[in-house]
Amino acid sequence: MKQKIVIRVQHKCQKCQSKSLMIAAMSTGVNSVALEGEKKDKVVIIGEAVDAAGITSLLRKKVGHASLELVDEIK
Repeated sequence: MKQKIVIRVQHKCQKCQSKSLMIAAMSTGVNSVALEGEKKDKVVIIGEAVDAAGITSLLRKKVGHASLELVDEIK
């Protein structure tokens, strides 16, 4: 089952953006990672059997405030 996960992260700088992408990409089951939104504040993750809550808590620890916006199944 493929999932689309959207996590809103407050980035302070460019380095924080790349750090959040790297953290999301290193998780198991992730196929693609991208930044979206007007301020590039949403991390969009597409993959199979991805732990959305685990990635969100890692982003909170390593980058800053993060909130899980959406977990949706892709057909």
